[in-house]
Amino acid sequence: MTPGLRIETDGVPILAWTEGVPIADNALEQLENTARLPIVHRHVAVMPDVHWGLGATIGSVVPTIGAVIPAAVGVDIGCGMCAVRTTLTASDLPDDLKPVRTAIEKAVPHGRTSGRGRRDAGSWGNVPKRVGNLWKEHLERGFENLVDRYRVLRKTNNVVHLGTLGTGNHFVEVCLDEADRVWFMLHSGSRGVGNRIATVFIEMAKRDMGRELGELPDKDLAYLREGTQNFDDYVEAVSWAQEFARINRQVMMENVVEAVSRAPKIRPFKADELVVNCHHNYVVREHHYGRDCLVTRKGAVRAGAGDLGIIPGSMGAKSFIVRGKGNPESFESCSHGAGRAMSRTQAKKRYTIDDHIAATRHVECRKDEGVLDETPMAYKDIEAVMRAQEALVEVVHTLRQVVCVKG
Repeated sequence: MTPGLRIETDGVPILAWTEGVPIADNALEQLENTARLPIVHRHVAVMPDVHWGLGATIGSVVPTIGAVIPAAVGVDIGCGMCAVRTTLTASDLPDDLKPVRTAIEKAVPHGRTSGRGRRDAGSWGNVPKRVGNLWKEHLERGFENLVDRYRVLRKTNNVVHLGTLGTGNHFVEVCLDEADRVWFMLHSGSRGVGNRIATVFIEMAKRDMGRELGELPDKDLAYLREGTQNFDDYVEAVSWAQEFARINRQVMMENVVEAVSRAPKIRPFKADELVVNCHHNYVVREHHYGRDCLVTRKGAVRAGAGDLGIIPGSMGAKSFIVRGKGNPESFESCSHGAGRAMSRTQAKKRYTIDDHIAATRHVECRKDEGVLDETPMAYKDIEAVMRAQEALVEVVHTLRQVVCVKG
């Protein structure tokens, strides 16, 4: 398999699959800081969508021995993608897709959502009763155990957020594949509760390191050592948040399917079981290069041999269903998307609404100032990103968006 570009550092090397999509200086500095940590195993792997991120570099894979870095996992714990294929084809869709977008927007709360207190399992508004059952069966007990130790977590509005999309680059899309079959795809994570868990443990890691914190190349790279209670609690909490995120996507996808089935001029159809439901901000125990380690994928998807994943483009660009090749040098990983080419502030300054309308002319989506920071031009060229990681994945399906609901 084609090896990644090797970058030597004062610590472990960096291996980067970035040919044709260079690493920005601020992202490279972050990566070099991570590579200097004594807990990093073998090397740091870098995906072609790499860019600077808060706490740690987005598009990086960091294997560690005997410790975990909460800020490397980040605040959107378990953020990821899911997709289903339907029996609909392009010819089954109406010429006017605005009612389809409206139906999805009504079915999936998006943007900033909030609420006070906890909802009873049987009274979830426009979120189905089954969501309450999922909460009871899979999530509530684990959360209560965490709250017993960290009462600050009770302030989260996690129950309100179950079944909601969020803001920023989170989205729901209706797509067509190379055979004009209709797919539904969405991007979201653990919402407010994941953010709170991350914030609590990032600060905890900084406190636990004490004087050693000053020796780190970046204080955000503070870590929790295995064998401590705080390490055990974080692993438990992050695992819970990752499960919350997975179920959150499952719930929303079922609501999307139901909403579209009720939209005007849509014939009866069936949807596959979730074809893919994968994280791209998470930590997991794996075995690499002869050692058991904790692999943190910050904006990266597991791409073990045969693993299915999703690499979305920006709104208006192609997206891809991929199958992993199990490349050991990437720690069996691939990119999680196109990756930002500029900050949100830069995008808003550089592009106009007319630019955005032109770039999304084939997509039923918002075309206003509120989404200029998500315009396709704010992201890297997804075709270049895919070429750079041909050694990591093979393309199974190529999707193009026809409807996009932004958070």
